[in-house]
Amino acid sequence: MPSENSPLKHLRKKHDFLVAIDSDGSAFDSMEIKHKECFTPNTVKHWGLQPVSKYARAAAEFVNLYSKWRGLNRFPALIKTFDLLREWPDVRRRSGVIPQAQALRDWIARETRLSNAALRTEVDRTGDPVLRQALAWSEGVNASVEDIVKGVPPFPFVRESLQKVSQWADVLVCSATPGAALVREWDEHGLAPYVSVIAGQELGSKQEHLQMASEGRYDRNHVIMIGDALGDLKAAKENELLFFPINPGAEEESWERFLNEVSDLFYCGRYSAEFEAARIAEFETRLPATPPWQRG
Repeated sequence: MPSENSPLKHLRKKHDFLVAIDSDGSAFDSMEIKHKECFTPNTVKHWGLQPVSKYARAAAEFVNLYSKWRGLNRFPALIKTFDLLREWPDVRRRSGVIPQAQALRDWIARETRLSNAALRTEVDRTGDPVLRQALAWSEGVNASVEDIVKGVPPFPFVRESLQKVSQWADVLVCSATPGAALVREWDEHGLAPYVSVIAGQELGSKQEHLQMASEGRYDRNHVIMIGDALGDLKAAKENELLFFPINPGAEEESWERFLNEVSDLFYCGRYSAEFEAARIAEFETRLPATPPWQRG
């Protein structure tokens, strides 16, 4: 669990409402460049997937961008990519050796803070070679992100939405991205002043972020999570909070709707269960569980 010294525990409530926003793919148009230019090349390099690189690329992009697993923490997403590759007949025919990474699976099962810092502690404790390999991969990803991902703007209407809601709501960045990258990106584009706390993977899961920030501070119907992934929806509903989706492929339209309609409904207490359910139903159709190569 997150530390008692977590900034989420000490969030200063200035307003009666809380708007929690995921970062990559929700506030910033950064998912494609991060996964296609940073995550996937490091996955091929660090896990020996060169013989099946085109399949590794397709599987990784499906998991991280175009499926129900979009937005999943990097470590479980890596395992899901391995599992899809292991099941893929084309990969088996090419004698592709896909890692089982059992030590990483075991660590994921027992650790809630799925971050480099927590993994480094486990590597130092156990010396496990698979965990060491996972850490080298994750640090390689971070180095690539820092080197490559620059000047990627927020989606249209994000800034205007923050300017609007920050007048009557506290704002929380709720993300599985490393905290340093989040601070860099929100500072780079001048959005950090609108935010009370920037919470990344080091502070726990998104469910924990929302729980620690909201519990005992805000009425449940005064908190809304904005996100582009089913994990964002799950984190909100585990805390019995409201949710508004940023539809993958229709991000600009989603933010325009939030700015001009949804923010007012939320503030006035008219963001109804029926309205929310319709938004979620549309959102879920965009995130399939079955990859294209299994659909026939």
